[in-house]
Amino acid sequence: MVIVGRDDELRHLRDYVGQLRLQGQPLLLSGDAGVGKTMLLDATEQCALAQGYRVVRAAGVEFEAGVSFAALHLVLQPLFGELENLTEWHRNALTTALGLRAGPRSDPLLLSNDTLALLAAAAGRAPLLLIIDDLPWIDRASAAVLGFVARRLSPIPVGLLAASRTGGATLLDQARLPTRIIPPLTDAAAHTLLAGRYPAMSPRVRQRLVTEAQGNPLALLELPAALQERPVAADAGAPLPAVLPLTRRLQATFAARLLPLPAPTRRLLLTAVLDGTGDLASLDAVAGSTAADVLAPAERSGLIRVDRGGGRVTFRHPLIRSAIVDLAAADERRAVHRTLAGYHGGEVARRAWHLAQAATGPDEEVAALLQSVAHVNLWRGDSVGAIGELLRAAELSPAGADRARRLAEAAYLGETVTGDMRDVGRLLDDARHADPEHAGGLAGAVTHAYYVLNAEGEVDAAHQMLVRAINALDDPADGHDKVLVETLHTLLQVCHFGARAQLWEPFHAALGRLRTGPPERIALAASTVSNPAHAALPVLARLDAVIAEQDRETSPARIVRTGVAALYVDRLPHYRGPLRRAVQHGREGGAVTSAIEALLLLSADGWFAGRWDDVLATTAEASALCQEHGYPLLAAMSLSYQALVAAARGEHDKTLALTSQLAGWGGPRRALLLTQRAGHARALDAAGRGDFEAAYDNAAAVTPPGTLDDTPQGLWMLFDLVEAAIRTGRADLARAHVQALLDADVASLSPRLAMLVAGASALLDDAAIDAFERALAVPDAARWPFDLARVHLTYGERLRRDRAARDARRHLSAARDIFSQLGAAPWAARARSELRATGQAAADDDRQAPVTLTPQQRQIAALAAAGLTNKQIGERLYLSHRTVATHLHQIFPKLGVTSRAALRDALSGGADLGGADLEAAQT
Repeated sequence: MVIVGRDDELRHLRDYVGQLRLQGQPLLLSGDAGVGKTMLLDATEQCALAQGYRVVRAAGVEFEAGVSFAALHLVLQPLFGELENLTEWHRNALTTALGLRAGPRSDPLLLSNDTLALLAAAAGRAPLLLIIDDLPWIDRASAAVLGFVARRLSPIPVGLLAASRTGGATLLDQARLPTRIIPPLTDAAAHTLLAGRYPAMSPRVRQRLVTEAQGNPLALLELPAALQERPVAADAGAPLPAVLPLTRRLQATFAARLLPLPAPTRRLLLTAVLDGTGDLASLDAVAGSTAADVLAPAERSGLIRVDRGGGRVTFRHPLIRSAIVDLAAADERRAVHRTLAGYHGGEVARRAWHLAQAATGPDEEVAALLQSVAHVNLWRGDSVGAIGELLRAAELSPAGADRARRLAEAAYLGETVTGDMRDVGRLLDDARHADPEHAGGLAGAVTHAYYVLNAEGEVDAAHQMLVRAINALDDPADGHDKVLVETLHTLLQVCHFGARAQLWEPFHAALGRLRTGPPERIALAASTVSNPAHAALPVLARLDAVIAEQDRETSPARIVRTGVAALYVDRLPHYRGPLRRAVQHGREGGAVTSAIEALLLLSADGWFAGRWDDVLATTAEASALCQEHGYPLLAAMSLSYQALVAAARGEHDKTLALTSQLAGWGGPRRALLLTQRAGHARALDAAGRGDFEAAYDNAAAVTPPGTLDDTPQGLWMLFDLVEAAIRTGRADLARAHVQALLDADVASLSPRLAMLVAGASALLDDAAIDAFERALAVPDAARWPFDLARVHLTYGERLRRDRAARDARRHLSAARDIFSQLGAAPWAARARSELRATGQAAADDDRQAPVTLTPQQRQIAALAAAGLTNKQIGERLYLSHRTVATHLHQIFPKLGVTSRAALRDALSGGADLGGADLEAAQT
């Protein structure tokens, strides 16, 4: 195969194929329509086959872009023989997701991992090359899986080579595939191409074509015929008509080649386009004769390729498909869709899609069928496809109530799964217009409440909507009603943000009515979020068991719901892996809402674990996603963690600004969790400045002394409240609160809480030393460095007052070092002041702790020092470029540098980053 003007591209592709034996990798060819991408794919295929590779090829089809997993099915179908080499678990999950067998729901991440396992099995004997043309027409569900796979090919000898038009958005954009731009041909190459194909063409005409085609090979080869039809104009040197863009001109050229074909050939071509499978046997059945014979005139005209041995028909260029559809009348297209619906009667999804395309007006039978397909696709993990099918089902619904219900369901999926709040309001308005009395029933109520909560922050309004809708149900005790279960999940979220005991009463009542008992994740969160001090202890064993099983959990929604149950009982350190998977799923085009919520849960974990720079990075990413998708409530939650870090580090002005935003946004909307978080940060800031009166006022406003029922936030502030009460002469109130903690056995909820309850007890006069020692003896206390340092600090202060200076220095020094490493400046200063009061020399207590970077910061710093850009670092570490930038913004002042150029010297000159780490991070 001779391809003119593409020597560099061919050399690059040969090298790419050769490297696949050593390391799998993806590659995207990007260029204008007609630039020759398909020919380069053909050449690469031949190169791979010549080297003994296994090659699987597929192409996106515009008219199948709405069929979930259509492209993935085409890619994997030739590899189904390898299914027997997978574990039964992987095999069953994959075949269920692809509709080859009935079974339980397959989540997107599980399907992606199973696909990767199948590719690895298929590449066991020889390297495997997947070639995908026309990437923009890949259906969304397939694109999500292929994007996941593309980024994880390096351990296996598998290549993914795809082609896409330049500038056209594809569903694989978020996978950030390595890209080779295919430029237009040079003028010299264009002249060579024309001279070889049209040797008799005059130099003058050839020059005109080269000028007009602008290096587009398809235009160079297809437009000469159009030019030769205007000999007078050509001889006069007039330009080609400029009113049409190039693709329109080419479509007109193809149309001119289609019109002379026999009518049966054109109809079968239309059938092939609308069917989208390229299966010759399907066309045989539809045509009632040998399709290859009917299509022979089109093959002779160079419009298609017919592989009789492989039973496939392919179009030579996407514009040919577009021209075929453009030439067909609407009635003709609908008739073909009806024919295909009959042929695909055993494939419910295809049948429903074709019937929907054939419909000319409302049709409840088709609408119901399409809705059932939407539910199947939702269980298969294609929520976006399900939304599209529900919207089309709503369009076809004759009755207003059915239309409203389907619109409401589509809106709910949009806001809770894809994270797209922008169309929710319009869809809800449409639902109310379709059915003014019920507006979509319970589905409409939960959708509206979720929207009101997340987009507007109106807690009380959302709560009233949900409670009213639940109470209006004919059977509010049906625990198998999926919409009711989702409503209860949303009501739990509303109650959490409302942070008032009275909001929880209708929730617990609704939960208690369920005949089969509440679903597990709701039951767990109901105990650990509503009133963890008194209700969490009996469910902790089950929660720990659920968390232990989460390594195989792939549903981002279920991951987040378990994470919420773990939030106030300190189980998040054991749950980072699943939460990071949910975040990565969102980054790769999956459930954005779950990704935001997972980032916030990781921020909470980072706060307690002392990874405060990571907290700032994760909250920055969450805030950006909230702004992009319209989630101001969750954006405010991200500010709460930034406020805590600012308060602990003594950034007083920043703390005031952030807490003012929190209180100013949450207070009027009755989202009191935000005002409580603001109170926590203000109490911490005040304590750091030594203003314990203000610290007490803020802490007591959140959790009144002696009470633990009002909010789970009280468990985060128990030490703040008791210390501030002692410092301000309120010993009786401090004692009452410690007694409430002991009566509720809060110490049994987690080691961190055990340490703090013991530490708070030690602040009282009696038995202080023993209580401090119990606090410090808690297993793995170092996992919560800020809390541990505060216990060391108060213990050291107590020992100094008791004139045990030597022992005091040991605890005060430990506190000073931890606070310094965290960047908690006011607390480190307090520890140094206490050390000086013990008589320790200033030169000793003012020494600086070594600069410490988090493990992720060490990786980022090393890669930046090696010269990688933010985007390249993000691709290497599976982070967004914004997260990388945030980390570098924090790393530079830590290391005392202002540029990347100074990073290497800084890293080798004292930061907590060894040479082995640097070398590992660069590989």
